[in-house]
Amino acid sequence: MSKQTVRDLDVKGKKVLVRVDFNVPQAKDGEVADDRRIRAALPTLNDILGRGGSLILVSHLGRPTGDPAKDEPFRLNKVAEKLSELIGKPVKKVNDTVGPEAEAAAKQLAPGGILVLENVRFNKGEKKGDVEFAKKLAGLADAYVNDAFGTCHRDEASMVAVPEQFPTGHRAIGFLVEKELQILDTLLANPKSPYVAVMGGAKVSDKILVIENLLKKVDKLLVGGAMTYTFLRAQGHSVGNSRVEADKLDVAKHVLELAGPKLVLPVDHLIADKPAAGAETKVVDGPTIPEGWFGMDIGPKTIELYSQVIKDAGTVVWNGPMGMFEVEAFAKGTKAVAQAMADSSAVTAVGGGESAEAVEKFGLAEKVSHVSTGGGAFLESLEGKSFNSLKVIPERG
Repeated sequence: MSKQTVRDLDVKGKKVLVRVDFNVPQAKDGEVADDRRIRAALPTLNDILGRGGSLILVSHLGRPTGDPAKDEPFRLNKVAEKLSELIGKPVKKVNDTVGPEAEAAAKQLAPGGILVLENVRFNKGEKKGDVEFAKKLAGLADAYVNDAFGTCHRDEASMVAVPEQFPTGHRAIGFLVEKELQILDTLLANPKSPYVAVMGGAKVSDKILVIENLLKKVDKLLVGGAMTYTFLRAQGHSVGNSRVEADKLDVAKHVLELAGPKLVLPVDHLIADKPAAGAETKVVDGPTIPEGWFGMDIGPKTIELYSQVIKDAGTVVWNGPMGMFEVEAFAKGTKAVAQAMADSSAVTAVGGGESAEAVEKFGLAEKVSHVSTGGGAFLESLEGKSFNSLKVIPERG
């Protein structure tokens, strides 16, 4: 069964409350540094506008503290400006989420109009899942659409309590969430083989549940990033000054035993005398890193090996960079994985966070099957978890 989507709603002349994920990276001056999440919401927003509806948009931004001065950078003014630029229509922004200003603006909203409410986390009722707050927010609109996959794993008011205030026939997911669920279904329920997972990043402990769940399904698990050195240390190898989760060696041993030959570790490494730009670097073969050196990226033999495995795959899911890709000298491994996925004829999914940032940086985001907008939500989905925010959206009849 599939969830009711925005296309199932009659939106003509209706005000639609859309929970979007406009939690975008910001530059020091508060400008939007990366508008990918705003662009990802445009198909849903344009669909509602094109069918005669109006938009009331709800999002969070950053982690407000409750201190007005400190929270000033988290106002959605710049986000509303960027949305107006991208959607090509005027956007009205108000300075509260619920209250007189929001109510007045919502009441005056004509078909085709766009209203952005203030950062929903400025109201304490959001994090608490407060029902009274949810009733006020829901009272602004006629229907509700969840198009914020990046927040689907949260039980916050705008994700769960707000849609519960609408009749079931007036709740739906947007196109962005629909696409995320479709790709997750492919990855978890119906992957084409060979099925390859590529896991990078710093910590084995952050990925343990994902790895355990994926090992039941994948044919190969290619490992990169700093987590490599925790696995190598767990095997008894010396890894020099490389980053290791010393208190998680038992977890790494458990994963190695569970995975057997499915888990593939780098066969060579790019190492550096310091984990920073301008470092002296060299490549070493085998599992040992010399004392005083840091493992910073997968080496050229590993790049060739991983690229071939990805090329021959039917399905590939990737989460976590192969090295410190923000520094050019340590970016080759991550770039090569991104390129291999772009060149592959497999279903290729990039799982949010730094991996998504990397494919954007290397100009390859449009050449993979899917780039998730949700880091935590994507990982928790791969762990096999279900979300209350989606349980409150009815299945299609």
